Amino acid sequence: MLTGLRLENIALIERLELDFSSGFTVLTGETGAGKSILLDALDALLGGNAGVRLLRQGSSQGLIEACFSLTPPLQAWLEQQELEADDGEVLLSREWRLSEGRLSSRHRLNGVAVNKVQVQELRPLLLDLTVQGQTQQLARPGQQRRWLDRFGGEPVLEALGPVAEAWQQWKAAAAALEEARASWQQLQQERERQEQWLADLEAARLDDPHERLRLQQEQDRLAHGVRLQEGVMVLMGRLVEGAEGAPSVLDHLAACEQELQTMQQLDGSVETLSSTAADALAQLQDLVRELDRYGASLESDPERLAELQERMAELKALERRHGMELAELIAQRDRLREQLAPGGAEASLEALEAREAKARQQRDRLNGQLTARRQSAAAALEQQLMEALRPMGLANVRFAVQIELAAAGAEGADAVQFLFSANPGQPLAPLAEVASGGEMSRFLLALKTCLAAADQHVTLLFDEIDTGVSGRVSGAMAELLRRLARQRQVFCVTHQPLVAAAADHHFRVSKQVVDGLTHTRVSPLRDTQARQAELAELAGGDHSEARSYAASLLEQHT
Repeated sequence: MLTGLRLENIALIERLELDFSSGFTVLTGETGAGKSILLDALDALLGGNAGVRLLRQGSSQGLIEACFSLTPPLQAWLEQQELEADDGEVLLSREWRLSEGRLSSRHRLNGVAVNKVQVQELRPLLLDLTVQGQTQQLARPGQQRRWLDRFGGEPVLEALGPVAEAWQQWKAAAAALEEARASWQQLQQERERQEQWLADLEAARLDDPHERLRLQQEQDRLAHGVRLQEGVMVLMGRLVEGAEGAPSVLDHLAACEQELQTMQQLDGSVETLSSTAADALAQLQDLVRELDRYGASLESDPERLAELQERMAELKALERRHGMELAELIAQRDRLREQLAPGGAEASLEALEAREAKARQQRDRLNGQLTARRQSAAAALEQQLMEALRPMGLANVRFAVQIELAAAGAEGADAVQFLFSANPGQPLAPLAEVASGGEMSRFLLALKTCLAAADQHVTLLFDEIDTGVSGRVSGAMAELLRRLARQRQVFCVTHQPLVAAAADHHFRVSKQVVDGLTHTRVSPLRDTQARQAELAELAGGDHSEARSYAASLLEQHT
């Protein structure tokens, strides 16, 4: 429910604060006073493109702020967005600023900045605005289907989730199949080049992605084999043979170890030193054995060295020719083997075709279930709509919901169109093409009445939808609005005294000129005398017959 509205520098309104209650509220006033400004303001607050025309002349900033009571769907949306309500209410605002000819606006929800996408998601949870001759909304793609789905309620809405999921799965499978087919066709066109590429890679005998590094290490050993052998000989000479007749390192260390053993016999505390010397001698002997084995492994093989260098040059040329590293070349070779193998690409294509067909069957099955539920909802909507339309001067009306097969999408495979005929002998035709302004107004009121059960938490706003209808019809519309307001909060801008008299709450919109500037005022009419005067004005003027007529209208609703 809309509980409050505050405007600053909006259209002809400098500053305005209003409080609202549940039930049926009407706004009346002379033409041009600005009755629709309030509805335009709410539309702009919830993402409408009002732009600079809504900003008060001469003002550089403006504000629209509305307070709504919390509802279960609104609470669920807030939790999804990780936002909080404030004491069971939601305060939504939009502020405009005009600077250097550029207009900018910003939305806030309970003081927290929100973006336009969030506001557009929030709108259907708060307000439903209907204006006379709303053919543009009727023509909006998918709008009539969405109305039918709302009327269908849970049975339809529950089916939409699986339908959307199946559509996404089929779409992914179809995209993969299309890509594979394109690749397969391209492969056929370039098969000769691909085969030559594979032959080139196969001839290179590629197995190890690190082969170049391994070959480089082996080449380094062979290239420096002579110098390494010389090093081993020098080390062995010093460790084992000695130099220039001098004892070797092993001789010296063995003599040291022998001397420490003799000293240990004289002083037991030397035992640790003797043990250390023995360990050092053993480690040195191990080193000599390892050096001997290493020296034996060294070889100078010019033929092997040339072979390594030739292989490395081959790998380097292969990488440069194809613009790939060795690991990438091996992976490409494996892909080409699979693609060019007899039946390789075809087998992969067949698997993707089977996957797409299975996903399409699941999509179509769920679409069929959704269509059946929509058809059931359409039959109920046809009956309820005609029951609502006939008291409003459309006794001969015919209405049908046409559901035809359409291209599958995330919301099923149904094209929904409302067909309408107001006169006998006139064939059913698309509503937006054949309904007059008055017929459209009555149809939209009847439709919103039928949708009331599905959207119990949304405030309804009607902008002069009763224009151009007779007194009897406006009386039927008033009764329908009053009945609708028992379930929902309803606002209506009207010129009809019959409609205004049926309201629970009445606001008068007027304008006055102060210091050369026009101002719009909105005044609540709280007593019977004030309402009677306004109804008399709507009925034709402040004379005795109009006042008597206004009094009789109010008595009917007391």
